[in-house]
Amino acid sequence: MDKKYKIGYTTGVYDMFHIGHLNIIRRAKEQCEYLIVGVSTDECVQSYKNKTPIIPYEERAAIVQAIRYVDEVVPQTSMDKLEFLKKRHFDVMFHGDEWKGTELYNKYEEEFAKYGAKIEYLTHTDGISSTILREKLHGKK
Repeated sequence: MDKKYKIGYTTGVYDMFHIGHLNIIRRAKEQCEYLIVGVSTDECVQSYKNKTPIIPYEERAAIVQAIRYVDEVVPQTSMDKLEFLKKRHFDVMFHGDEWKGTELYNKYEEEFAKYGAKIEYLTHTDGISSTILREKLHGKK
């Protein structure tokens, strides 16, 4: 079966890797021949979430690289998706659908189109997130 896109790109922190992460990566790979996954560096996460991941960047990147659906792992040092598109062309970026229709992602869609790239939105796996895992670790329900 032909893939819809040649080169796909997705990003994440992938802290405390869980089935939701795997589902997004697998569904992205189902639509592209070559999948690049940006793993947020510790500094990048600190800059926008004001917290440090539990698992250090090098370990998170190694976990993601070991997944058979992933063709290449790159450090995500900035939240600016357009900056990466200009540096490394891709045909499609896969992103969680909670951002669909937001001002920021509507702008990304317009900018990406100028470079011949699209955004495909994927639904998250219900009932699992790193935030939920973190709360369980701290004894919150």
